[in-house]
Amino acid sequence: MPLRALIADDEIHLAEHLKSELASLWPELEIVALARTGREAAAQIEALQPDLAFLDIQMPGLTGLEVAEGIEGRTRVVFVTAFDEFACQAFEQAALDYVLKPVKRERLHKTVQRLQDALGAPGAGDADAPALAQALQQLQAPAGGLVPPTAPLRYVRASQGELMHQIPIGEVIYFHADDKYTCVRTAQGEYLIRTPIADLALQLDPQEFWRVHRSTLVNLAHLAGTRRDELSRLFLRFRGLALELPVSRAYVHLFKAM
Repeated sequence: MPLRALIADDEIHLAEHLKSELASLWPELEIVALARTGREAAAQIEALQPDLAFLDIQMPGLTGLEVAEGIEGRTRVVFVTAFDEFACQAFEQAALDYVLKPVKRERLHKTVQRLQDALGAPGAGDADAPALAQALQQLQAPAGGLVPPTAPLRYVRASQGELMHQIPIGEVIYFHADDKYTCVRTAQGEYLIRTPIADLALQLDPQEFWRVHRSTLVNLAHLAGTRRDELSRLFLRFRGLALELPVSRAYVHLFKAM
């Protein structure tokens, strides 16, 4: 079967240009969708499961980095970026590929060759997952803003209806971001807080809470095991919960030993 790709860019003429150049350099590659926002790209990737996603970094809704961080299947990512040379070095050091705007045919040709080699290798898809996580961490680090506290959070104040509850951190099974709120899940039920996931990650003990998706932090103490589906996507199971949580490809390598 031919390889399939998605292109995401809020400037549609740039997406069309990239599509045209790819058609010339890699005629066997099938472009299955063009997305104009980060959320549209994330939804299309989940629905279509393309082999490749060419993601603009700066898009409305979700950035290309956030879209990449949420990919649960085996879709490989190429960032299309106007970042400066320093940022591009982070991609190179993490063994990711990128295309610098404006897209030049010579550079795109190198990308095509690199992707053809990588996609033809056994197990291509999981091999660069640690590199993806490393690059995301480098490029999303707070710029002189939040600093981790001297001691991790011990309690979180969360609402359930009209009531406020003080929940010991050890009772939290996972945190999951949803639009304006973050859901706090315990064995007793769901509660809401307004603290963003990125801020929570800085305040929790990294030995106890792992980020497994752009919008999810899980408490390892409650983990019961993992499951792979027919598309090789990884899901986490928790004691006392029927619900399973997906692990994005950027974090699958954390569970290799399980």
